[in-house]
Amino acid sequence: LGEPHPAGRRLTDVQKCVRTGDIDAVGDSCHLTFFEMLGDWSLGDYFKKEAITWSFEFLTQHLGFSPDQLSVTVFEGEAGIPRDDESIAIWKSLGIPEARIHALPKEDNWWGPAGTTGPCGPDTEMFIDNGQPACGPACRPGCRCGKYIEIWNDVFMQYNKTAEGTYEPLKQHNVDTGMGVERTICMMNGCATVFETELFAPLMAQIRSLSTARPDEESAVRAERIIADHMRTSVFILGDPKGGVKPGNVGANYVLRRLIRRSVRYAKLLGIAPGYTRALAEIVIDNYKHVYPELEKNRETVIGELTAEEERFEKTLAAGQREFDKVAGALKQNGQTTLSGRTAFKLYDTYGFPLEFTEELAAEQGLAVDRAGYEEAFKKHQELSKQGDATFKGGLADNTVATTRLHTATHLLHKALQMVLGPHAQQKGSNITPERLRFDFSHPEKMTPEQLKQVEEIVNDAIRRNLVVTMETMTIEEAKARGATALFAAKYGEQVKVYAAGDFSMEVCGGPHATATGELGGFKIQKEESSSAGVRRIKAVITAK
Repeated sequence: LGEPHPAGRRLTDVQKCVRTGDIDAVGDSCHLTFFEMLGDWSLGDYFKKEAITWSFEFLTQHLGFSPDQLSVTVFEGEAGIPRDDESIAIWKSLGIPEARIHALPKEDNWWGPAGTTGPCGPDTEMFIDNGQPACGPACRPGCRCGKYIEIWNDVFMQYNKTAEGTYEPLKQHNVDTGMGVERTICMMNGCATVFETELFAPLMAQIRSLSTARPDEESAVRAERIIADHMRTSVFILGDPKGGVKPGNVGANYVLRRLIRRSVRYAKLLGIAPGYTRALAEIVIDNYKHVYPELEKNRETVIGELTAEEERFEKTLAAGQREFDKVAGALKQNGQTTLSGRTAFKLYDTYGFPLEFTEELAAEQGLAVDRAGYEEAFKKHQELSKQGDATFKGGLADNTVATTRLHTATHLLHKALQMVLGPHAQQKGSNITPERLRFDFSHPEKMTPEQLKQVEEIVNDAIRRNLVVTMETMTIEEAKARGATALFAAKYGEQVKVYAAGDFSMEVCGGPHATATGELGGFKIQKEESSSAGVRRIKAVITAK
């Protein structure tokens, strides 16, 4: 709000951007979940006349677009905020006819504020007409038919939204512009889609070489584009120098998991064999490492996380798909159009299907999903939980040192199971005595000897690292934001205890626990068996020091 920027009043930059708000549109000619954004800012320096004039000049004189290809949109105004007549007048002075200047509402041509209050203002967006016929009388810039491709956006931050909901003029006017590299390259090279540019060509070629099936041309092309986009985005998320985002169930971790799992699903449609994520990740890294060296630096981490998540979902995808197909078939046979929330939750809880994933499958079958019912089922699942204080009272036989150490072992086991099997491997119950632990978890099939060995090795590695076990008190919302496993929040009060074993695991729990994982000595699984439908049981012991 008027404070000077250390770099000056005129700034330029290129930013890596991840946006999944339009994820359902990916597969068309231009929508992407990751893109590089060219930006420049004026902080109290030039404003609309200069910004629009220079935008027009750059597009027509430097990038070579014909002025006849250009259409623009501006803010049409609403109660309390006038129409952006200034921008309209500037575009007209540059030779853009009124027929190609479209005044649109706030949802199309307004930015901000970032929160409920703060700087905001109208924008003007620039579109290139690719020459294809209009889809109808209402076809205009912003239409989904693909005739108009947005190439640049000038945002004019000239208002401050107050807590009362009014808009006051800012003392300092700022400009924030954004131009997508991929779309610009696409338009400059005369490509029909961004996926035909040099940025995607190697990826698309590899996907086609790996494909062994082609359901129909339109579906196959869309699947190829989704896989290419989602793999590229996932590589950049995992390779980010700040790190910290891994496939998971909360926040950015959940976004990443959804991207990878959606890609796996479309790879199946094209008959692509498991293990494809490694090959595609290598291409993305090699294509961008000269610009973003962090991708090369984090190559092993990126590929390791991608392949691990692919393998986790591979284990449950087929079974989950069969379950969905069975339910969808029964619904259609009986003339019903809505998949119950309870079924959607089962697909999430047992097979690791994100809710949006199930909604996409349902939409393809002409079905809706009962979101409210899903939330209700999730809440009921929370209320039935024995986690935290309830687990301590009912799951631990006593408060001895041996039992306490075994309790810590269940946390390490829980984390290891999710690493090997996937996020659906969630605790369903436990019983701990001084001699052994018994741990029930959701999983649709018997674990293989290889999986059991891998789980054992992961737990023992955490023990060998002698990780310090810490406890913090916080709200359940704070715990979730930190990435803690807290599936049964309804059992807790306003403040909860969060136990973390170093950087390995973090759970909301009532305790008690060992002070460090090294106290456990060693971990050995004695038996893995069925507990009930969709629930497996592990019995294990430790060889404490």
